[in-house]
Amino acid sequence: MVRATTRPQKLPANSQAQNRTSQSRRIRNDASRSEEEDGEDTDADADGDANMDDADHGDMEFKRKANDFVRLALFAERRRLPLRKEEISKKVLGPNPRAFNRIYDLAQDILRKVFGMELAELQTRAGLEADATNQIQERTATGVKKRATAIGSKTYILRSVLHPMIIEHAALTDEQILEEEAADVPSEDDDDDESYSTQYYGSLVSWSSADQLGALGILYTILALILVSGRVISDAELRAHLKHLGLPSTDVVGLTAQSTHPMQTVETYLSTLIRQGYLDRVQVGDAKRGSKSKGPKRARITQADEENGTTYEWRWGSRSQSEVGEKSIARFISEFMIAEAEDDEDNGVRAQQGTGSRLERMTKGIERAAGGQLSDIK
Repeated sequence: MVRATTRPQKLPANSQAQNRTSQSRRIRNDASRSEEEDGEDTDADADGDANMDDADHGDMEFKRKANDFVRLALFAERRRLPLRKEEISKKVLGPNPRAFNRIYDLAQDILRKVFGMELAELQTRAGLEADATNQIQERTATGVKKRATAIGSKTYILRSVLHPMIIEHAALTDEQILEEEAADVPSEDDDDDESYSTQYYGSLVSWSSADQLGALGILYTILALILVSGRVISDAELRAHLKHLGLPSTDVVGLTAQSTHPMQTVETYLSTLIRQGYLDRVQVGDAKRGSKSKGPKRARITQADEENGTTYEWRWGSRSQSEVGEKSIARFISEFMIAEAEDDEDNGVRAQQGTGSRLERMTKGIERAAGGQLSDIK
């Protein structure tokens, strides 16, 4: 039996040509889409790299401005002058004042980690007075003091963030350091160092090149007098105390050799402390006429004021509140008074045993004299 076979039939020539044309077109379309996708990927990568470059550039710009901020703050601290926000905007921020908060945080981080310092915003007089009022009046049911709302002055200073124990130990005399410093002292035969008069203390803190210690001692004494006088003292009373301590207005206060004016009269030094923000002198009224001014007003004492009988009073400045603190001055007073009392004791052991209780009693007495609870730095 013969099997039937099927012969393949050929497609017409036109159909074959159309198939080939469609296939070629599909190939070209696929290739075109592939190129477009590759181009989009390349553009996306380029855009991503550009964005990363812009972000890196922005971060570097912020870091540079933060370093400029730190440098400006250190220069202002060297002069002991508060740094105003307007000056920061002008010399650091330039045309981008809205970046203040971010640059401030970066500068704060650098100051704390590298220099052991921090920026602190000074309070206005209204803020300090409101805080003092809240210490007395605003208390919760549990007796815990509510925190008063601070009124910032947009003015900044630098203060230390080092623990007081670190500073105390760094100021102690070390025999090895003292020996090495003594070995570095030039001999008397060295003609090149005839003016050499630096004194060494054998401590990590270089007191020979530190701040004007004598002038700071006067400042702390004035702050102590104001504190124990109820946080305010009249001008006449303050000058009487200073004269009793051997510091009349015409006497001279010695500063460091690096100061613009190494020597200042007591009167000039008091004006310097006002300008630096440590003290605040306000006019309180006209004594002869019996009238009172509408409110405390910062003023400079003139000859006309003395003739008219205008009176003034002294208070702590905002910088003393933020840099020193009432508790520190109270401790300064207590330790000084206790040390004086211990020197008069016949039995040194008995004196040492009672130091703790004496310190506590002395601090409570200072708090009563101040007229209320002592505050820490603000």
